[in-house]
Amino acid sequence: MSYFEVFGLPRRLGIDVAELQRQFYELSRRYHPDFHAGAPPDEQASALDASARLNAAYRTLRDPVARIEYLVRLEEGRETKEGAAVKAQASPALLEEMFEIQEALAQAKAGGLDDGTRATLRTQRERLGARRQEEEARLTGPLSAAWDRAPAEERPKLLAAFKEGLATRAYLLTVIDDLTGALGEGEDTRSHVAHHRH
Repeated sequence: MSYFEVFGLPRRLGIDVAELQRQFYELSRRYHPDFHAGAPPDEQASALDASARLNAAYRTLRDPVARIEYLVRLEEGRETKEGAAVKAQASPALLEEMFEIQEALAQAKAGGLDDGTRATLRTQRERLGARRQEEEARLTGPLSAAWDRAPAEERPKLLAAFKEGLATRAYLLTVIDDLTGALGEGEDTRSHVAHHRH
């Protein structure tokens, strides 16, 4: 049973999050282990499994980016985040830019960070953060809407666009984290947002 099926939803990216939350609370009461305490062990185990799956489904579907990542896995027949048939790559232009930033960052760290270098790194981080927001808006806005209305023959092209967008977002998050780490400022964004190096 997919996470969409847990909530009786079609495999679409446009979701009424308020309705999703309402269903989550209703199903949580139904599967909560306390309501099955007097049931036979197999029924208790079944309720526990259903409760765990419900929680995982809600966490994934309420987050629009996590919802896209999950849909990509479903379309590729994968249950986990591993084993993609084709590893998506960010665009060559972005990769070249990221390598240049990483190289400059390594040189700056080797020579120590003076005030000017720190200001430059902060500016780069802000610029990359804005690009990450733009990429997320594209993924969760126009691309998601296109997916929901696309006929089956157009979906492979959209799936490839999702994968490239997710790879781009992951690269941006990685470099933003590296810049934040080098500056010794704030928390690692990976503690808040799941992403992967590709």
